[in-house]
Amino acid sequence: MTELQSQGLRLLDPSAGAPSRRGGAGPSDHKAVTVDGVTVMVPVHTGSAFASPFVAEAPGPDGRSLLRKGSIPIASIAFPRQPRFYGRATADGIPYSQIATLHGADVLATTVLQTCIRYESRRKACRFCAIGQSLAAGRTIARKTPAQLAEVAKAAVELDGVRHMVMTTGTPPTPDRGAALLCESAAAVRAAVDLPIQAQCEPPDTDAWFQRLKDAGVDTLGMHIEVVGEDLRRQLLPGKSEVPMARYWEAFEAAVAVFGRGQVSTYLLAGLGDSAVELLAASERLLALGVYPFVVPFVPISGTPLEDHPAPSAEFMRSVLEPLGRRTAAAGLRATDIKAGCGRCAACSTLSRYEEAA
Repeated sequence: MTELQSQGLRLLDPSAGAPSRRGGAGPSDHKAVTVDGVTVMVPVHTGSAFASPFVAEAPGPDGRSLLRKGSIPIASIAFPRQPRFYGRATADGIPYSQIATLHGADVLATTVLQTCIRYESRRKACRFCAIGQSLAAGRTIARKTPAQLAEVAKAAVELDGVRHMVMTTGTPPTPDRGAALLCESAAAVRAAVDLPIQAQCEPPDTDAWFQRLKDAGVDTLGMHIEVVGEDLRRQLLPGKSEVPMARYWEAFEAAVAVFGRGQVSTYLLAGLGDSAVELLAASERLLALGVYPFVVPFVPISGTPLEDHPAPSAEFMRSVLEPLGRRTAAAGLRATDIKAGCGRCAACSTLSRYEEAA
C-alpha cells in the first residue's frame, strides 16, 4: 500500500467505481481503492501514476479488479461505487455532489468556503494548492450554506451509510480564519443527523473558538502545518506562513485541552523537502502535546506550481511511517481512536497500518 501511494496506479478502465477528481481541494488526482478490506487513496492522474508499474485490470462481473505489478498478479482489489446521494439535487437545482463528496469508503467531505485569501494572491498562494480549480470548472459552489450541508449529510447517512464528516474551509479575510463558518455549519448538520464531524482551519485569532467549535457539535479539529522547516514554509506556504509556528503550538495545546488527546490532528506532507529526521522530530513534539501527526505522501496536483514535483519514494515514506507508527501507538494516539476526520479515515496515508504492526 505504501508503494501504491508513492508510485500511483494505472487504470485500464478509468470508469471503474466512483469517479476520481482532477484538481480542486484534496485529496485530488486520486482514486479510492480497497485492498484486503482497507480503502486507500491512490494517485491515478499524476505523472508518477502514468509511469507506475502497478496496473489495475478492468473489473470483472463481481466488480473486482486484478492488481498487477508489471506482469505479476498482486491482489484482488475493488473500487468503492458512486454513492447514491450523488443522484440528488437541492430544491434550487444544485447537485448534492457539488456540496459534499465521498472520500475513502465512508467519509463525507466538504469545503465550506471554496475561496481563500491565500489562493487569491499568486504571491501568497500555497504552491501545491488547487482549491480554486474545482470552482472554476463548475464542479462545486463557492459557499455551502448550513442548510445545504445538513440536507446532504442527512441523505449521505441514510442512503450510503456515511459514518463521519470532514469540514474544511478556505481562509476568509476574518481573524477567526474560518472558525465561525465551521461553527454554524457543524451546528446545522448535528441538528439534522447524528454524524461525528471534524473541522479543519488555520489557527484562529483566539483560543475561545475551540470551545465554540466543540459546542457547535465538532468532535475533532485539524490545524495543518504541512511543512516543517521555516525556510521551506516561507517558500511553499508564503501566505500561510505569516501565521507563525509559535501560534500553531499555542493553538494545539489549547485545542487539546478542549477536544482531548488524540482528537486534534495536523497534516505533515512528506516529500516536499523536509527530511525524515525533521518530520519525526516535529511529530514527537506533536505527540507530546496530544496531537495526532498525520503524515501523508505529497501528491503533485496538475495545474499547480508543484505539478512536476516528484512524489516521495516508498523507501522515504517507510523511513518515516514505520518509526512514527510505533511512536503513535506507544503514545496511545492511534487512528482508530479518533472520532472523526482524516486521521480516522486514514485513506491518504498508510500510517495506521504501521500502528497496527506496532
